[in-house]
Amino acid sequence: MPKKDYYKTLGVEKNASADEIKKAFRKLAHKHHPDKGGDEKMFKEVNEAYQVLSDEKKRAEYDTYGSVGGGAGFGGAQGQTGGFDFSGFGGGFNGQGFENIDLNDIFGDLFGGRSARSSGKARRGRDISVDLQISFSEAVFGVERKVTITKVSACQSCKGSGARPGSAMKTCGECKGQGSLKEIKRSFLGSFAQVRECPTCGGSGKIPDEKCATCKGDGVLRKAEEITIRVPSGIENGQTLRMTGAGEAVKNGPTGDLYVKIHVVPHSVFKREQENLVMNLNVKLTDAILGAVYPVQTLDGEIELTIPKGVSTGDVLRVRSKGVPVDTRHRGDLFIKIEVKTPAKLSRQAQKLIEDLRKEGI
Repeated sequence: MPKKDYYKTLGVEKNASADEIKKAFRKLAHKHHPDKGGDEKMFKEVNEAYQVLSDEKKRAEYDTYGSVGGGAGFGGAQGQTGGFDFSGFGGGFNGQGFENIDLNDIFGDLFGGRSARSSGKARRGRDISVDLQISFSEAVFGVERKVTITKVSACQSCKGSGARPGSAMKTCGECKGQGSLKEIKRSFLGSFAQVRECPTCGGSGKIPDEKCATCKGDGVLRKAEEITIRVPSGIENGQTLRMTGAGEAVKNGPTGDLYVKIHVVPHSVFKREQENLVMNLNVKLTDAILGAVYPVQTLDGEIELTIPKGVSTGDVLRVRSKGVPVDTRHRGDLFIKIEVKTPAKLSRQAQKLIEDLRKEGI
């Protein structure tokens, strides 16, 4: 019988590492698995190759002699499939070399439900999201808003246990307090042990002796709940806040999160440039020439702004610490862009004065 090239079967080099062999086997096992419409003969060959190359001693013997077990090859004993004893599948193919790979990773998706490994993870409540519209000023300084959201929440009567207040919890009769149920799935490979969460106790192993009258033993119920949203100062339009544990509840598991997307209403005067604010200010021609003091409304209230003599359109005046708060002690600045307003019409006297200024070269 010609020598079988196990490296070629798995598509790896002879110097391939254990991880590379394992990765190649996983890929081919998924591809050729009969329960997924693959080639059963090829699947057996892939298994045979992996059985040898995943075991250091067998691989060394194969590399030296071209076979394993004194040339006996892999002839199957009666009652076995292709030379592999699958009767002890739950323990790793009866120690035939498959103990090095997590079978849940390969076959867990072939039979539905969660694998034994994933079933150990606690269920988690659903994440939810809301949109919140705030004013420009509220975005700059921060705001606290109360919103009412209808969601699945923990029952306040039983504190999420599902038991009538004052009553005891007892061991779940279906799973005998284990919180999970073991099922045996069968295929041509043999028997697969699969663990799933107990539907009666929800994985806790306990059930109420008397059910809560409010939630009927579910521990949760859908209701309208008022939630306080604290929007920090300096938040920008389109940002999202995450409120841990403010999402939907689930019995015997952590609560999901609430995501709040912020929509900031544009301001009619101010624009934001990172931590600074920018605004435009129209200044009369005479005030631009002679200087003046203008009342300016900021987000903090009214201030008196000194317009220096000879200011021109495009000049920018800076007012410190009237911008967006950076932290509790620092704020950005307010930048005021000057636009000198030129009169469309002049009286005769005003026109004469302007002409006199022109004669002086002004």
